[in-house]
Amino acid sequence: MYDTEFTAPDPSDIGSRIDPVLARSWLLVNGAQHERFEAASHSRADIVVLDIEDAVAPKDKDAARDNVVQWLDDGNTDWVRINGFGTPWWSTDIAALGSTSIGGVMLAMVESVDHVTETARRLPNIPVVALVETARGLERIAEIASAKGTFRLAFGIGDFRRDTGFGDNPTTLAYARSRFTIAAKAAGLPSAIDGPTVGSNPLKLNEATAVSSEFGMTGKICLTPDQCAAVNDGLSPSLDDISWAREFFAEFEGDGGEIRNGSDLPRIARATKILDLARSYNIVSKDYGVSDQSHASTDTFHY
Repeated sequence: MYDTEFTAPDPSDIGSRIDPVLARSWLLVNGAQHERFEAASHSRADIVVLDIEDAVAPKDKDAARDNVVQWLDDGNTDWVRINGFGTPWWSTDIAALGSTSIGGVMLAMVESVDHVTETARRLPNIPVVALVETARGLERIAEIASAKGTFRLAFGIGDFRRDTGFGDNPTTLAYARSRFTIAAKAAGLPSAIDGPTVGSNPLKLNEATAVSSEFGMTGKICLTPDQCAAVNDGLSPSLDDISWAREFFAEFEGDGGEIRNGSDLPRIARATKILDLARSYNIVSKDYGVSDQSHASTDTFHY
């Protein structure tokens, strides 16, 4: 269970959600504290996840679920982290949420394919992020990633460390993070979502986000609204990347737009991905002065 300070966001900084395929910051909000929902909705989070699992004590589960259902019934389309398959609350969570405007679910403690498939069967057409948090889940991660209904993978670092006894050094968790990235790629999923960084130290958060990026993870769970901006920045194309992509296309088109050698195709794909993402995140305008017909198809990137 976690509990963190929930700093009120700048009232002029109006939040906006983006496609969960591209989402970088996944903000967990304690479902038992409905007064935090509005602040979260105005945060910089790409996705808001109302949490009725780890954040909520068993005695408060029903009240938290009711809070979330009311919020969704009011027309909001946020995600919900629900209790794991096999817990006393899983089926009740699903029954309560099935008729709401929910955007998707983050399913806790996924350890096997049937955890996802049964959840997806009972919540048709609702995307399911499989939150893998144990050694057993990691050993089956390729199967979980390939399961019908899995939309994206997420790494539950805290519970994974408790289960395995691992420390939080990036080297210690390198194998686990690599497994997430490889399983997602092999299954044709968007890249995985990394676990949260506890605490308010900006340097620690920036370093942790850089680790996520280094391991090919393109999302990260956040615990407070003020973490979202740093995570978004750290998991977006840098200005240097954007400059390189623009310069590459300018040079390529200046040479006639013809494939010159074997290195052009991967560079075209990389430059296309960078500029597509930069536009999606509103880092550059949609008209950036270079032909964006992208000599490589945009489906070459699965962010």
